[in-house]
Amino acid sequence: MPKYEQISNEIRKRIKEGIYSPDEPIPDEHSLAKEFGCSRMTVKRALDVLVSEGLLYRKRGHGTFIVKSAILDGQVNVASNETLGLTNLLKGRKVTSKIITFEVLFPPEDVATHLCIDTNTPVYHLIRLRNVDDEPYVIERTYMPTNLITGLNEQVLHSSIYNYITNGLGLTIAGSHRKIRAAKPNELDQMYLQCAPDDPVLELEQVGFLNNGIPFEYSFSRHRYDKFVFVTVNIRR
Repeated sequence: MPKYEQISNEIRKRIKEGIYSPDEPIPDEHSLAKEFGCSRMTVKRALDVLVSEGLLYRKRGHGTFIVKSAILDGQVNVASNETLGLTNLLKGRKVTSKIITFEVLFPPEDVATHLCIDTNTPVYHLIRLRNVDDEPYVIERTYMPTNLITGLNEQVLHSSIYNYITNGLGLTIAGSHRKIRAAKPNELDQMYLQCAPDDPVLELEQVGFLNNGIPFEYSFSRHRYDKFVFVTVNIRR
């Protein structure tokens, strides 16, 4: 991971954990460059990332400030371009997984189409409940080609699959295509997310792809409505 991305991830984490006061400027570029042992230009590039995400804004002559509307108490604030995964998004909090389904099967035609494979290529079919601080937050149903994401096991499923893909397999996750929709709770939502029959559920349909353009994941994540906010930042250039 490039140095500027490491710095932007760390500053993003500090913002979310309240380490920096929203009423004061964050440390200036010279101070951050000294702290992270890099050039001022590297720090500037890292801050540019957070400005483009709508987390920071620059005020000429005064410094760089946190956008207060981007800080939401009690909810997970997910940027539209976030590809870190839940474990990395919520560093500092207790994220655990309960495995509901873990099997290998031949994919239905729609799954094969989204993963750019044929229906004779086996895929992992995973359903996991993700808990945050022992409270249910999201149910993930995921399909991954077994010939691309090799070696998945229960140990990996109980931690971060994205970290395994990046650090264990040495692959680079480049991004995702997403559809976000409101849905009614199904049986699994009511059983595992503790949703009432009339609670809305936020469903995220996603195709994740590697830096070579190959899809590695087709998933449906169903989020409790009271725990997540998805944020889109539009920038006029």
